[in-house]
Amino acid sequence: MGRRVLVTGLDTFWGGRMAQALEMDPGVDMVLGMGTREPKVPLERTEFVRADQTYSILNRIVRATQVDTIVHTFLVTNSEEVPGRTLHEINVIGTMNLLAAAGSPGTPVEQVVVKSSTHVYGSSHKDPAWFREETPRVAPVRTRLERSLIEVESLVRDFAEDNPKLLVTLLRFAHVLGSDIVTPITSNLRRRVLPAVFGFDPLLQFVEEDDVVRSLEYVTRHRIGGTYNVAGAGKLPWSEVAAISGAHLLPFSPVSPRTFAAPLVRLGLVQFPPEMEAVARFGRGVDTTRLCEAGFEYRYTSAGAVESFARANNLRRSTGGASSAYQYQQDVEMFFRHSPAVVRGFDA
Repeated sequence: MGRRVLVTGLDTFWGGRMAQALEMDPGVDMVLGMGTREPKVPLERTEFVRADQTYSILNRIVRATQVDTIVHTFLVTNSEEVPGRTLHEINVIGTMNLLAAAGSPGTPVEQVVVKSSTHVYGSSHKDPAWFREETPRVAPVRTRLERSLIEVESLVRDFAEDNPKLLVTLLRFAHVLGSDIVTPITSNLRRRVLPAVFGFDPLLQFVEEDDVVRSLEYVTRHRIGGTYNVAGAGKLPWSEVAAISGAHLLPFSPVSPRTFAAPLVRLGLVQFPPEMEAVARFGRGVDTTRLCEAGFEYRYTSAGAVESFARANNLRRSTGGASSAYQYQQDVEMFFRHSPAVVRGFDA
């Protein structure tokens, strides 16, 4: 019998991409996705269940479907996406409900994979050149996003200790670049501008969006537990990221830079969330030896991720934008999947 996998955040970028990857795995018998809205990508055999953002129904779903693996992609990593209360509900309360369902008596769950962020390390002038997975954070917690992610990881650690028979995997991703992903950094670069702090040119790491999905799929398929940093090799200066992407640095005063950025943020000309301010000063680097020793092979270095993004961005500009977005229609999906009128092998 093959794997039965539940993916949270099916309606988000990462949940949709992960479900697509799992559909291609012959070792996965069933893929179930949960989301607050319809999926945003075409899916061939993933079942969709609508749920609230705290996943209060998850315990019933786990028992009814007997899933053995949960991949938790539904964590907010951009504080400007949602209000503070919603951020806490999604990241903390949602994860709490997920872990409660995974660890309930008689649970069929054998592995839980959680997608986190290197934001948990913070950023300061006292940081080491490279954070290892066990390196403690140096900077004080200053943003609600970092606070929520730290609380999530605390819940995950406690869950792993209380459930030693379950395999628990935590992946911390660096800043993501890619042809499709939308983040504050990619949004700024597509506008040909990159907010900066005057007098600072920090070194940063990046991970390409395909390597994000590949690493999630890798630890899931090979049942690899533990905590891992995920980032392309090497670091780049902030100014070089802008230059490669054809963007210009927009320096703000080192004294309260977000105050100076506020008018441009309100006009929608730049994105400069609180968690970006410290990174734009001091950067961040994480050691990825542990995941490489586990057998994962990156396709992109940090520089390669930036260059790949720049090529895709230039192509987007020259062709006038992306193609029309996919729209999920449940009746249509059910027709193609279950109707006897559809000749298998020729359905759309």
